Amino acid sequence: MQNWGDGPSGQDLEKKIIDIGKKLKNEFRPNKSLLALLVAILVIFGIYSSFYKVDTEETAVILRTGKFVGYAESGLHFKLPFGIDRVYLVKTGRVFKEEFGFRTVQPGERTTFTKRGLEEESLTLTGDLNVSDVEWIVQFQVVDPYKYIFQLKNPVETIRDISEAMVRRVIGNSNVTQVLTTERAMLAARIQEDVQGILNEYDIGVRVVTVKFQDVTPPDPVKKAFNEVNESEQQKESMILQAREQFNREVPRARGEAKSSSKRPRAMRSSASIWRAAKPAGSKLCCSNIAKLPR
Repeated sequence: MQNWGDGPSGQDLEKKIIDIGKKLKNEFRPNKSLLALLVAILVIFGIYSSFYKVDTEETAVILRTGKFVGYAESGLHFKLPFGIDRVYLVKTGRVFKEEFGFRTVQPGERTTFTKRGLEEESLTLTGDLNVSDVEWIVQFQVVDPYKYIFQLKNPVETIRDISEAMVRRVIGNSNVTQVLTTERAMLAARIQEDVQGILNEYDIGVRVVTVKFQDVTPPDPVKKAFNEVNESEQQKESMILQAREQFNREVPRARGEAKSSSKRPRAMRSSASIWRAAKPAGSKLCCSNIAKLPR
């Protein structure tokens, strides 16, 4: 039978606990130099996080403890440190561009583009059930940076989705001739108006600057035939212009010559009248010659 009375007494346990506490206190005594270093780091971080710079193309959106308090224009500004004030910079002075049906590979004097893998984005069905290959751009500007940041999770993707939907709807209500040749500018203006209307309903603080078709062509399998037809139409228009130019040059000249010819007999008849009045009645030769003049 085990004897429970042989274990350590309560006083011994208390003494051991006190000894352990003293040892820990001696080993982990705070270092004054370390505390000073920590305080200095906090001060430097607080000073550094109290200032922010806004570039000329930017507008700062300021939140204090998560609540919107205002905007800040370009320049150096002060804010409350340690995350009390949070600043979001939005480029309101820049016009952004989204490309559809192509992508810019290298901008510059000789800009290079690519269409690889973008066929589904560019191929569009017209109202008369023809397929057209459409490349276009949408340019927009942020007019309300707070709404642009917080109204939607991803405003750029929203703008792209709306633009693509409006292009397909407008082209789907038009025939292939209007899309490829005659009414491209008018269709682009209609798309811009529709896109802006939907963005206003979403209220995301964006203004559409322009919607522009970069290139509208038939798909590759029928492109050659369409180009031949287009060249024929251009030759037809060129010949009509040449004919009009020749008409405007020759007809006025012919009318002038005819008018000049009609004035010549009148002048000769006037001269005959003068000669009759000036010559004596016995001058038969002169009068007979004058009498033969056309009237």
